[in-house]
Amino acid sequence: MSDQAANAPAAVQRLILRLYALAPGAALAGVLAMAATLVSVLHGGPQLLYALFFGIAFHYLSHEPRTRPGIEFCARTVLRLGVGLLGARITAMQIAGLGWSTALIVVAAVASTLFVGHALGRRLGMTRSQGILCGGAVAICGASAALAISAVLPREKDGERFTLFTVVAVTALSTAAMVVYPLIARLLDLTPQQAGLFLGGTIHDVAQVVGAGYTLGTEAGDYATIVKLFRVAMLAVVVVVVSAAFKARRDQAAAAQGHATTKQPLVPWFLWLFVAMVAVNSAGVIAAPVQQALGELSRGCLVAAIAALGMKTSFMQLARAGWRPVLLLAAETAWMAALVLGALLLRH
Repeated sequence: MSDQAANAPAAVQRLILRLYALAPGAALAGVLAMAATLVSVLHGGPQLLYALFFGIAFHYLSHEPRTRPGIEFCARTVLRLGVGLLGARITAMQIAGLGWSTALIVVAAVASTLFVGHALGRRLGMTRSQGILCGGAVAICGASAALAISAVLPREKDGERFTLFTVVAVTALSTAAMVVYPLIARLLDLTPQQAGLFLGGTIHDVAQVVGAGYTLGTEAGDYATIVKLFRVAMLAVVVVVVSAAFKARRDQAAAAQGHATTKQPLVPWFLWLFVAMVAVNSAGVIAAPVQQALGELSRGCLVAAIAALGMKTSFMQLARAGWRPVLLLAAETAWMAALVLGALLLRH
């Protein structure tokens, strides 16, 4: 540490030391995120999945004393920041423009998929946390939802490994849906608005919704994007409910064992940020370039967080997750598609 830093106040010294400790691991996650972005731009494909695989290739660095603090920081704090900034993409006007019938279909699809994930996960021998994580990833917005929900779930032995496996599987299913669902929409001769509701209400990741929607035309693409952003907005409600449910469970367990309960906020800080960003964006005070920059920053944070999470796992660990999560995610995906299509056919 330099003489200037040594003469600084104690709080500043601690901050400098903290930044110095975080720099190697955070820089590594940033480099992997940029590499994943470059490959995605040049060759196509899911940016988050590339970041995950690049991170896994550097798994050994997660045990190095110099890089471990920064990797942990990206996997937790940077992840939460990225989820919070997702709100900059959503406005209340977009949601209100969908209409009650469309909103009810989407809400029913999200809620029922969460229930199916919880119920079927228990039947498959998975924990309550794992079932809810899979259900939330399929119901809301794929990898981003999996990361947000995992942030408020209680820590389990293989929790991070299961989260990463969910990210891989749900991204693969979302990519497959991006190819197959537009064909289904054409086969059923859906109108642009119906096709937009089907695609935006069922495909997991935002990027895949955009890709699938605009293959059917501008009107279908625009409507699919708005429907999808409505699902993303529901992330705030789901995270609060999950946080409350598991907080009550932790408090009951601690009381039964005679332990003092640790105070944890019901609404985590990144969710307050998410809601604040939606409110500010809805008020129209964010200029379009700033809104776009915040969206890119959110995406960058999530990509860096995925790279960091990848460095904390390995292919061998992912393989040990088994076939049950894949079956659960596939069943949830099929359920959501069937429900939205059924509602569309009944409505018209």
